Amino acid sequence: MDRPITGFELDSEGDPIALLSCGHMQHVRHNPPFINRPWVTTEEGRNSMMGQTLNCVRCDKFELPDNFIPYKRTAVFTEESVPGALRKDHSTKTGVWGKIVVEEGKLRYRVSDLGADVELSPDNTGIVIPEVLHNVEPLGAVHFFVEFYRAPDKAT
Repeated sequence: MDRPITGFELDSEGDPIALLSCGHMQHVRHNPPFINRPWVTTEEGRNSMMGQTLNCVRCDKFELPDNFIPYKRTAVFTEESVPGALRKDHSTKTGVWGKIVVEEGKLRYRVSDLGADVELSPDNTGIVIPEVLHNVEPLGAVHFFVEFYRAPDKAT
């Protein structure tokens, strides 16, 4: 899944890491002839790539960024109380991830753009990727909630 570059850091060996809008980080090395990214070798070159997209394989795998923290949680929904908006395609904002936690029963989780159609249960949590349309459908009696995650505040 293509994600815009929002910044850069250098790792402990001085190799550049692109920060993506989803919260994942990705090394962007220049290693000819295998990888040709001469723009990573200078700060000016890296700055010129801000907003350009890179394929984020961790989003494709529904992986929540390692350092993200929970900050909000919905009430517990049932098959009768699930809001209509959750049954229709909707998305979270940039940088906001979610976990769909089923306490009892089963819930269908669809992410049509990624071809995902998954049955969630107490043993199978759903991961919500930022800005990606998704919906849910109760499969009989169900109790579930959504927990939202974001990047931690940066120390100043």
